[in-house]
Amino acid sequence: MKLYRRLLVFLRPHRGRLAGNIVFNVIGAALDGVAFTLLIPFLNLLFLGDDKLGDGHTWLQEMLRAILGGLMVPGDKMASLRAISVVIVAMVVVKNLFLWLGGQLGASLQERITRDLRDTVFRHMQRLQLGWFSRTKAGQIMARILTDTEQAKAILAEVATRTIQNVAQVLVTVVILITMSWRLALIALVIVPMISLLLQPLLKRLRQGHRKLRNEYGEITSVLQEVISGIRLVKSFRGEYYEDQRFTSASGNYTRGMVRITRISLLSGPITEVLGTVVAVIVLGIGAQQVFGGVLDPGTLMAFMILVMRLLPPLKQITQAPTIAQQSLAAAERLFQILDEPTEEQRDKGTRTASALEKLIEFDRVSFSYGDENVLTDVTFSARRGDVIALVGASGGGKSTLVDLIPRFIEPTEGKVTLDGVDTRDITLASLRALTGIVSQDTVLFNDTVRANIAYGSADRYSGAQIEAAARAANAHTFISELPLGYETILGERGTRLSGGQRQRIAIARALLIDPPILILDEATSALDTESERLVQEAIDRLLTGRTVFVIAHRLSTITHATQILVLDRGRVIERGTHTVLLALGGAYARLHGLQSGDASAA
Repeated sequence: MKLYRRLLVFLRPHRGRLAGNIVFNVIGAALDGVAFTLLIPFLNLLFLGDDKLGDGHTWLQEMLRAILGGLMVPGDKMASLRAISVVIVAMVVVKNLFLWLGGQLGASLQERITRDLRDTVFRHMQRLQLGWFSRTKAGQIMARILTDTEQAKAILAEVATRTIQNVAQVLVTVVILITMSWRLALIALVIVPMISLLLQPLLKRLRQGHRKLRNEYGEITSVLQEVISGIRLVKSFRGEYYEDQRFTSASGNYTRGMVRITRISLLSGPITEVLGTVVAVIVLGIGAQQVFGGVLDPGTLMAFMILVMRLLPPLKQITQAPTIAQQSLAAAERLFQILDEPTEEQRDKGTRTASALEKLIEFDRVSFSYGDENVLTDVTFSARRGDVIALVGASGGGKSTLVDLIPRFIEPTEGKVTLDGVDTRDITLASLRALTGIVSQDTVLFNDTVRANIAYGSADRYSGAQIEAAARAANAHTFISELPLGYETILGERGTRLSGGQRQRIAIARALLIDPPILILDEATSALDTESERLVQEAIDRLLTGRTVFVIAHRLSTITHATQILVLDRGRVIERGTHTVLLALGGAYARLHGLQSGDASAA
């Protein structure tokens, strides 16, 4: 029930459509019931030659006299039959008009709720901590946002359209049946609790099965996403057969689970139909005795049986609705797992704002670990405004983790990082990250124009001249001008129309445009050719005034100008100083510099 209540939150903004759907379906169900009650005088007239509408005073008989009283032609049975037939057809036409209107509102309702659910999960997902993305496969995330929202729609479809229509039809039919014969109606209605009790074990197994099935579908998506994004690697290492095995294994697991779930879910229909038929036969036998005893007329019994049989399909669909809902609820559970994960804003305890870096950033005995794995240990240093801090060391030494602490992508497990003496954990995330620009080795470009990629997320804030100036500073303006539409050229997914060096320069222009007081260059020039690297380095040097820059680079030739160089090994700072000081020291930095210089000479 908790999941139902949480889903109903998404229903509230669309109460008007829901109300209209209910009203139209109730009117349609009422007209359907009335149309079938008109069969009583039709059948009595056809088989007994009785063209009277009776003299009883139940609401049903009063209604029949009100509808047909002026249309019956005494002594002319065919005229009376034609009149009743016309009224029945008219009732059915009007009924279906109302059901169509209700269906339109129901379809509109479920699609809007699905859209709201999908948008809410996407907005929430974007604001989760980076650690969550490290723990969760990209394919699983995509499956949840795209596929699980579609699966969750099924329960909304059942409630918003078919179930409301079916419930309205059942209620109207039951009222009419009770009016015709409350004894027979009581026997007919025994079917409902019987079906509900018999289906409970099935529903429990279906929920568990569907939950597992959604995870297996996510595995298929994960493998597919990995192969598509790494197709060059797959081909170069002839990994097609290996990936075939991975995909077919995940696909096979999903298929076996689906067959198992389908086998269980298909039991609900036969159970409902068999029980319903048994009850109908019993009702027919008892009704026949009442006809022979003069309690019921034949027309009423036949209409009663027709209505009972008409009652079976909506009852069957109502009892199947929980079966269908299990798949939706399993998908909803996975969606709410994302929504229950606290966002960065919810975790953020910062209350102070920072508008600039006035003096320095300081790391005070900072350590960081992923679980039991220490990534940084007791790191202490300070970076004054305008300093260039270079981070050097082998892969896995902790360089990227260190710079991730500055914009609080992660937070220290011990120690603190301060900005102008204030613990960054006391500064709001929004204001802290507004001070930081980042250019990483893994350049991310979007399927949009060059202009939109450079001014990413803030296209309205910058003029064309500002965007062009940033591109010139990053040595990107020349090749951008040579593109078919210049700055309006669509770059394609992940910027596939550009070379690696060109993509890198677009990313640098993006960071330079926002003019941040803190700049993080994560191997930012590693993808550039020698000439482009020289020009970009000159542009960065011109922008260093009043700015604090953290540079991660494997090529030491790019950081000879650094104010301070930190050499990291297994999360610890083992050397620090300027390029000249560290060369004179003759330690790890000097050895690395010698190796790179030797490689260059050999080349």
